[in-house]
Amino acid sequence: MADELTIMAVHAHPDDEVLGTGGMFAKYAAEGIRTVLVTCTNGEQGDAPGGIKPGEPGHDPSVVRALRLAELKESAAVLGIEHVELLGYRDSGMIGWDANQDPEAFWNTPVEQAAERLAELLRQYRPHVVVTYDENGNYGHPDHIQANRITLAAAAATEIPDKLYYAVIPRERSLEMFKTLRAQGLIDFEPPEDFGTPEEQITTLLDVAPFAQRKFEALQAHASQGDSVPFLRMPAEIRNAMFATETYVRHYNRITSAPAQETDLFAGLR
Repeated sequence: MADELTIMAVHAHPDDEVLGTGGMFAKYAAEGIRTVLVTCTNGEQGDAPGGIKPGEPGHDPSVVRALRLAELKESAAVLGIEHVELLGYRDSGMIGWDANQDPEAFWNTPVEQAAERLAELLRQYRPHVVVTYDENGNYGHPDHIQANRITLAAAAATEIPDKLYYAVIPRERSLEMFKTLRAQGLIDFEPPEDFGTPEEQITTLLDVAPFAQRKFEALQAHASQGDSVPFLRMPAEIRNAMFATETYVRHYNRITSAPAQETDLFAGLR
């Protein structure tokens, strides 16, 4: 139905749907809103069974692809995502990896080519709201940056979404949380001072506390990537506090009645 309230998120890899938008998907699915996930790559540069890293002996991208797409299906079911669309591009890996040079990698796909495929999905589902990453892909991942580029191009070509958001990491809150986690010995990662988005730029705070456990279960579905997901090893009270709110920057808005500061991505639409 063309008038059915619909939200679409454009993500780079299997498992990206969970941390920044898992609560959003679960919340809106529970409210009867149609939910659509577009995953751009197959995640071939993730860990293989046994924790084998890309480039190590025994890492078979075809095995990783099949595993990660199966995990994506399970995660989507946990979050209540109604439609999952796969663009099927090859995972480009982190910046500086050899996979960046693969001509078949998503990073090397002409933006206009991938954007037209996404535009076809926009025309099919006609989402009122679209969510993706910011221009830096939140932390500079090539595939996240490419997802931003094709989403903006497809949205401009179709003029379909009424509102377009970036799912972002709140800087001040995250830096404080990382400091606490390091002090407790739960992580050893120390982000740069410019990590994330300044909270003064955040336009939308989405309360997803009732769905924190659902997010955790969706992360568990991506068990093959557990080495890189410290949230799976955190005490429940810390994890639930982190999962309780999702933050967004509204990139553009065609709904004049939407307030400057929002608690709902559909503000002004219902």
